[in-house]
Amino acid sequence: MKVLYEDNHIIIVYKESGEIVQGDKTGDTPLSDTVKEWLRAKYDKPGNVYLGVVHRLDRPVAGIVVFGKTSKATSRLSRMFRDGEVHKTYWAIVGNRPAKESGTLTNWIVRNERINKSFVYDKEVKNSKKAILEYRVIGVGERYTLLEVKLLTGRHHQIRCQLAHIGCPIRGDLKYGAPRSNPDGSISLLSHKVEFEHPVSHKQISVVSPLPGGRLWRELAAGVE
Repeated sequence: MKVLYEDNHIIIVYKESGEIVQGDKTGDTPLSDTVKEWLRAKYDKPGNVYLGVVHRLDRPVAGIVVFGKTSKATSRLSRMFRDGEVHKTYWAIVGNRPAKESGTLTNWIVRNERINKSFVYDKEVKNSKKAILEYRVIGVGERYTLLEVKLLTGRHHQIRCQLAHIGCPIRGDLKYGAPRSNPDGSISLLSHKVEFEHPVSHKQISVVSPLPGGRLWRELAAGVE
């Protein structure tokens, strides 16, 4: 487990693609349990370790996950994520280069929970939620393009479905139109950076994720500042 930041109130870790943040019907060990065990061992705690889940990443996505170590931090962080006070930057590898080098995508998204998929519309429809993101091209290779994406809203599968809607499905994301899967079952989407005011100390926190393994990530990210 890679710990990217820790203090008395919060811990920020790197999630590998394929890991689940919180327990689900699969019965697989969630990242939250792994972090609890790490904290128990590090601090030699005999009883239960408190850990608050304040946000999630889709299972095939890698990158930064923030947890609360105290109930005070957890409740405040949960509100901050909900209110958009945590600034999240993602990197995405796509097969088709966008028509514009940068832009803002504004759509309306309807989530279908039965099939765990979201659908994108260009105007408001019944049960839709407004979804806004900004993107820019930051790396170009022979077959793939690296995008930086900043979320201005937090909707279900937002980056995945909005990029697919402009003809740029994320590499490996079969659910949203990628032509083939990645060998490891991941999709090439990384929670790259989080920035926020610490919920207790009020100092500015900025954490950057390491890159996932693989030559393609390294090549496309080479030279990116």
